[in-house]
Amino acid sequence: MANAVIIGTGSHLPNKVLSNFDLEKMVNTTDEWIKTRTGISERRLVANGTSTSDLVIPAAKAALESAGISALSLDLILLATVTPDVVFPATACLIQHKLGAKNAVAFDLNAACSGFLYALKTAEQYIKADTYKNVLVIGAETMSRLIDWRDRGTCVLFGDGAGAVVLQSGKNNGRGIIDTQLYVDGSFYELLSVPAGGSRLPTSHQTIDDNLHYIRMKGNEVFKIAVRNLAQSAREALKNNKLSVDDIDLFVPHQANIRIIQAMANALSFPMEKVYTNIEKYGNTSAASIPVALDEAVRKGRLKKGDLVLLSAFGGGLTWATSLVRW
Repeated sequence: MANAVIIGTGSHLPNKVLSNFDLEKMVNTTDEWIKTRTGISERRLVANGTSTSDLVIPAAKAALESAGISALSLDLILLATVTPDVVFPATACLIQHKLGAKNAVAFDLNAACSGFLYALKTAEQYIKADTYKNVLVIGAETMSRLIDWRDRGTCVLFGDGAGAVVLQSGKNNGRGIIDTQLYVDGSFYELLSVPAGGSRLPTSHQTIDDNLHYIRMKGNEVFKIAVRNLAQSAREALKNNKLSVDDIDLFVPHQANIRIIQAMANALSFPMEKVYTNIEKYGNTSAASIPVALDEAVRKGRLKKGDLVLLSAFGGGLTWATSLVRW
């Protein structure tokens, strides 16, 4: 059976930087308060008129260049996002058109911050089934469109960005995705959500007046569930594949909160020097955070062929996922 091997990475962040000091002028907060509780110093925001698909194209082109293949070679494009350009068609269809990937099937996938790992698993299954050979997997968000800039509990956390990887069918030589485990507990869906804009609460004057089109989050409860479930899923993935923490060369977690990352590393007895973080620069970019971090790690020389990488994410749903990849 063929392996799904990551052969290229790419990312793109908007130019506009919003620092904690900028936020001090907008809401009742301080740079120290934000950094102490989240680890974030700044985040990137898209310009007016820029959509999620606009962010994706430079990241996708960089991933294709890194992989050494053309857009015409793509068989499938998967976009993980909670901030599509429009309700429909799928933003992946717009990306297919903008890239000129006319031979590729394309669709969106929504698993919130876990979306990239859900998409990675989906792509892996298509490759192992010998349905597709070259797959572009993207995580991209314009989270600033979902932020109430008067709510200091959420506006300090999120940023915009896009990351992409190219997966290719490869021989069973040990490289590729080893295992990806997906989880969900829908009973906690109200802990992290955007209440309105769907069929349950269609857009109306009332939903707009009640600020129901912005992110609502119960941070303390999400924090506790995230740490517990992420650590447990990582232990299961390692145990199922007869691996230990010592076998991991690099841990690339979802960049939601530095305290969640530190607590999970501590629970696994995993040294922080083997954990890749960029949350201080970008904040929480939801589905984009892991592919952006992967691309940075590759370009900085933190990842090399043969390394064992642990990927872990947690998001609204509530969803969570863990993946083991031999680079």
